Amino acid sequence: MAVSPLAPQWLQFPENINALRQIEWASGVSREASGELSVQGIPVSKLAEEFGTPLFVLDENDFRARARGFKTAFDDAFKDLCGGVDVYYAGKAFVCTEVARWVTDEGLRLDTCSGGEMAVAQAANVPAENLSLHGNNKSAAEITRAINLGVGRIVIDSLDELERVITLAGSLGRTAEVMLRITPGVHASTHEAIATAHEDQKFGLSILADATGTSPALRAVARAIEAKNVNLLGLHAHIGSQIFEAEGFAMVARTMLGLLAQIREIHGVALPELDLGGGYGIAYTSEDHPSTPAKLAGQMAEVVTATCKELDLDCPRISIEPGRAIVGPTTFTLYEAGVRKDVQVEDATGALFPRRYISVDGGMSDNPRPVLYDAQYTAVLAGRMTQSDAIISRVVGKHCESGDIVVKDVYLPEDVAAGDLIAVPATGAYCWALSSNYNYLTRPAVVAVRDGQARLIVRRETEDDLLARDMGV
Repeated sequence: MAVSPLAPQWLQFPENINALRQIEWASGVSREASGELSVQGIPVSKLAEEFGTPLFVLDENDFRARARGFKTAFDDAFKDLCGGVDVYYAGKAFVCTEVARWVTDEGLRLDTCSGGEMAVAQAANVPAENLSLHGNNKSAAEITRAINLGVGRIVIDSLDELERVITLAGSLGRTAEVMLRITPGVHASTHEAIATAHEDQKFGLSILADATGTSPALRAVARAIEAKNVNLLGLHAHIGSQIFEAEGFAMVARTMLGLLAQIREIHGVALPELDLGGGYGIAYTSEDHPSTPAKLAGQMAEVVTATCKELDLDCPRISIEPGRAIVGPTTFTLYEAGVRKDVQVEDATGALFPRRYISVDGGMSDNPRPVLYDAQYTAVLAGRMTQSDAIISRVVGKHCESGDIVVKDVYLPEDVAAGDLIAVPATGAYCWALSSNYNYLTRPAVVAVRDGQARLIVRRETEDDLLARDMGV
C-alpha cells in the first residue's frame, strides 16, 4: 500500500506497521514476541479481560521516573544559583489520591485549581505547605479553605482577587502566602486555547501601563506589600502548554527577573521566589520532538544566570510546572474496535481515494482534546501482530457527533476488525481529567502498573453512579 494523498504531510508512512515509536509510549510498554502489546510484561488482553475497555493504563514506574527526572535535572542545574528548584505537578492534568502520593514521594509539590483538587490532596495527606492554589475566579470558599489549610501559596490572578484574599485572610485572622501571576506578553507557539501569556485572555496581571499610568502588575505588588494579611512571596508566569521551543521560556525569565529588579528599585524589597511556569511539550505523533528535562533545565539556568548577573540581582528560589510532561506519556487508552467503514474522499484535484473509519467503544467522553484543540494522536493495533498492508484510517468514537474523532489521521493495518484491541498513547494528561458522561457513557477506569502488578486506582463508573444524582429515580 502506498502513501495516501489524504494523509497530512507530517504523517510518516510506517515501514513496519507493528513497530512502536517509543517516545510516544511509557518506558514499560513493548510488543511481545507474540505481537501483543504489554505493560511491564502484562498483556493488554489480560488487562482488557480483567478491567474492561475503554481503559486508561498508567505505567507507575514510568510516572515516578519522569517526576524524579524533572526534580533531579532542575535541582542539578540550579543548585549553585538558588539551592535547587521546586517542581509543581499539575493536578489539573490528572490527579487522584494515588497520584498525589506518588508526587509527594518523589519530592514534588502539587498545584491545584479548585476546592475539589484540594480535597484530593487532603485525602492523600499531601502536606499543605506543598500545595498551591491557582485559578482566575477562585470562590470565597476555596480561598478560605486554602488559607485555613495553610497552603504554600495562593497564586493571585487579578487586582479584584487580591482584595478578596486580603479581606478573607483578615476576617480569619490569618496571613495568606501569595504569589502574583503576571502576564509577561510572550506569545507561545502553541494552540490559541492553551496559550496563556499574551494580553487578550483571562489569566494574569498585565505589565503594560493602563489609563492609570501604571500597570496592574505593579499596582498589585504595591498593594500586596502594604497589606497586613498577605505575605508576597514572589511572582509567577506561565506562557501556555505543549511548548517545544526554549526561546519562549528564556524571554519569560528575562522579563520576570527584570520586573523583580524594578520592584527592588521601587520598593526596596527583594522578593524571594519566582515561578517560571512550564507546559513542556510531549510526543503525541511523529510530528512532535520534545526536549529532555536536563536540556530544558540547562537552557533555563543559563538564561537566569546571565540575567541575574546583568541586573545585579540575587537569584530568587525558582519553581517550575512541567504540566503534561510528567503524566502525559505514562498512559495509553485501550479500546475495543467495533464497526469499520470505508469511504471515498476527494483530494484537491477531485480524484477519489479510500479512507477507513474504525469505531471504538469510547470517544470524546474519554478524550475531548481532539474536539477542543484539534489535538492529534496516533494509534496501534494492540492485541496481535499483523502482516497486513497499512491503510490511512480515522479512529472515531461511538457518540452521536460527527466530530467525535479520537485519532484523525493514522496508518493502521488493513485487517483491523471488530473485537481487535486498539491502543492510543500519550493520554495521561487532560483526558480522564476532561472526561464526561456524554450520551450517558460511564467514565473509564484507570489502572496503574507497578513492578509487573496491575491495580485499579480509579474504578469504572457504573450506571448506578449515573443515576445516583437523578432526583427523579
